[in-house]
Amino acid sequence: MNKIFQISGIFCLSLMSTLTYAQTKFQPEDTEFYTPTLRTVTTAANQAPSDAIVLFDGANLNQWVSSKNTSQQAPWQVKNGVLISTPHTRDIQTKQNFEDFQLHVEWKSPEVIKGQGQGRGNSGIFLQGHYEIQVLDNNNNPTYVNGQAGSVYKQQPPLVTAVKPAGEWHTYDILYTAPRFNTDGVLIKKGMVTLLHNGVVVQYNTQIEGTTEYIGMPKRLVHGPGPIVLQDHGDLVNFRNIWIRPL
Repeated sequence: MNKIFQISGIFCLSLMSTLTYAQTKFQPEDTEFYTPTLRTVTTAANQAPSDAIVLFDGANLNQWVSSKNTSQQAPWQVKNGVLISTPHTRDIQTKQNFEDFQLHVEWKSPEVIKGQGQGRGNSGIFLQGHYEIQVLDNNNNPTYVNGQAGSVYKQQPPLVTAVKPAGEWHTYDILYTAPRFNTDGVLIKKGMVTLLHNGVVVQYNTQIEGTTEYIGMPKRLVHGPGPIVLQDHGDLVNFRNIWIRPL
């Protein structure tokens, strides 16, 4: 038995010596590469990155259509550079479809606050048209935690409540990886989302279990790329500075 240990020890020492010798044969440049060169992205304060698709910059709704009838332009109001959810006109969605992306959205509650809970400054941002990130006034407005601002609606509450006074602008920065399905329509990888709410991480690599249903359990729908949808929930929620970077 002792001989076995001795042989094993000699082998380990020999292997370590060989690896150490091999390491000394490398030069720093042996593990450096310079191609392919990377795209250059420029940024400036309060502006979309240079490679982003600007979905709303305060000018018009040319990038949006009605979700009720995608052949019609989005019916929401644009006033003083702000997009206002117009009650009872239904949701709006992007003309383009997306898969994996970085999305930036700024929003604020209505100027006149009324109601409570889910009836107060309610809207939503649907990723690929199926998975809602909740928008809701969160200034002293208790509600179910998996339905408050920053939640994956009815699935995952935010890690913390990134509160702001009513009437102030919130920011959402969303990193999203779409679910993947095989050729037989079987889910092989769940969607995932990371969300920074006012610069605070409130969702971190959160798995999305399926559609975000108001009643009942999530449904798993087989789909490909889909639009960004803004929800009309009957409240005058404001939006601005919306851009996306497909990944």
